[in-house]
Amino acid sequence: MSAIHIDKAVAKDDLEIPLIDFSLFLSGDTATKQATAQAVLEGFQKSGFIYLKGHGISPTTISNVFSHSAKFFARPQQQKDALAWYSPEANRGYTAQGREKVTDLEEIDDVAKLRTSIPDLKESLEIGREGEAGMPNMWPSVDGDEEAKTFKEVMVGFHETCKGLHMELMRAIAIGMGIEENWFDLYTDVGDNTLRLLHYPGVSKSVFKREDGQLQVRAGEHSDYGSITLLFQDARGGLQVRSPRGTFVDAEPIPGTIVINAGDLLARWSNDTIKSTKHRVVEPPPQMREDQSSFYPPRYSVAYFCNPNFERIIEAIPGTYEESGKKYGAIKSGDYLVRRLTATY
Repeated sequence: MSAIHIDKAVAKDDLEIPLIDFSLFLSGDTATKQATAQAVLEGFQKSGFIYLKGHGISPTTISNVFSHSAKFFARPQQQKDALAWYSPEANRGYTAQGREKVTDLEEIDDVAKLRTSIPDLKESLEIGREGEAGMPNMWPSVDGDEEAKTFKEVMVGFHETCKGLHMELMRAIAIGMGIEENWFDLYTDVGDNTLRLLHYPGVSKSVFKREDGQLQVRAGEHSDYGSITLLFQDARGGLQVRSPRGTFVDAEPIPGTIVINAGDLLARWSNDTIKSTKHRVVEPPPQMREDQSSFYPPRYSVAYFCNPNFERIIEAIPGTYEESGKKYGAIKSGDYLVRRLTATY
C-alpha cells in the first residue's frame, strides 16, 4: 500500500482527529486511493471525526453559501417565522431560537425539561432535497425579492454538491472496509439529506456565567443521527468534541477544511466498529474569550446531514458482524431518523 502522510488536526486527551487530503482519493493512483480510504475509515473508527482538505468544493462556493445564509437570518423575524419547521417526517423549515434542543436524550419529556433549563442559543433553517412530493422546502418568497430567488438557487445547488461529496466519502469507507467501492451507492443516490444553515446570534459574555453552575451552551452535547455530517465552520470557533477521557476538546476551524463526523446510524450500520462521538458548541475558544469586549459576535456554520435513502433497510455491513454477530436488528433509515427528530423538537 502506498504510504501517505496524515497530519493531526486535533491531538489532546487521547483524542486524535486526522487531517486528510481527500484529493489523494479523488484523483490519486490505486495505491494512494486505497491508503487515503484507509485513513478515512480509521479516523471514523478511532475518534468518529476527521478534517478534510482537498475535498473539491471551492472556497468561493462555500463563501457564497455563508453570505446568503447571513442574509437569510437578517430577514425580519416575521418572515422567518412564516417558514416554520413543520414535521419530523419532512425535517424542513425554520427553527427559531429556543425551539430545538440537541441532546442524546430520546424521551420527549426529558428533552423538554432540558430545553427549558438550558436552551440552545441558535436559529436554523433546514433544507431537504428539492421536489419531494408533499414535503416542500420553506423558501423565503416576497414579490420582487431577487435575493430570495438567488438564495434558493444557491442552496439547491449546494445541496447537490454536498451530495456528491457524501457519495465519494461513502465510497472511501467501502474501500477501507474491503467491500465493493460502489456498495453504498444504492443507499446514497437519492439524496435524502438535510442542509442546515445555522446562526448563533451575538450574545453577552455574561450569558455563559450561570449562577446555577450549569454550562450554558450554544448547542448541547449530542451525537448526530444519520450516517455522516459535513460541517463547514466560520472562524469563530466553539465546536468541542468529547475525548476518550471524557473531557471536551476544542475542534478549532482550519481554513479550507470541512469537519466530518460519523453519526449514530452509521455506527449502528457498522455494528459499532465506527464511532459516533458526542460534541457540542460552547462559548468561543480561549483566545477569543480574552477579547476585552463584553459581547461575543455572531457565529455561523453550515451542516450537511447525510443519511441512507429513507426507504432503504439498514442492517450490519458485510465484514462487521461475521465473528461477533449483529448487535442491532434491521430498521428502515427514514423510520429511525423520524424517531430521533420527534424527540429533538
